[in-house]
Amino acid sequence: MTYHYYRDFLIRDWQQRDRIPAAEVIRSVLLEYGLGWEPNGADQDVLQVEAYYLATRGEFWIIEHQNQIVGTGAYYPIKRGEKAVEIRKMYLSPSVRGLGLGKYLLQQLEEAIVSRGFLSIWIETASVLAQAVKLYESNGYIPTTGVETTRCDRVYVKSLMANSN
Repeated sequence: MTYHYYRDFLIRDWQQRDRIPAAEVIRSVLLEYGLGWEPNGADQDVLQVEAYYLATRGEFWIIEHQNQIVGTGAYYPIKRGEKAVEIRKMYLSPSVRGLGLGKYLLQQLEEAIVSRGFLSIWIETASVLAQAVKLYESNGYIPTTGVETTRCDRVYVKSLMANSN
């Protein structure tokens, strides 16, 4: 089981009861930035966490504050090079942004990914998510090509080779 604390936030493994509240957090953040919620496309994984994450050696985490879901973060293996994963669904509600939670979440995801032996991390995002773009670029993610999600116009990669023993 994954449990991390950041200030008074709990980061924990997804549970079935989280399906709709987690989807609602993601849907509302997308709407805030003028991006569409795609339950039959790019967001299908949120509604089918068992198949997309749990069955593939991935993880889907929930961020709670005072028993309310305020964010999500996840990753799963992808076929882009050897031992690659994609970080997905990293969303925080507006009320909890600017506290360092996003950076902490990214670091915890990276630690989990390294501990499972993966060698590279990919992230797709949209330019309108300026805070996310800044976070990734300031944490060693390199812009590259090959965006696979229509709503996204940026893709980043970070090699973990130098970090491995």
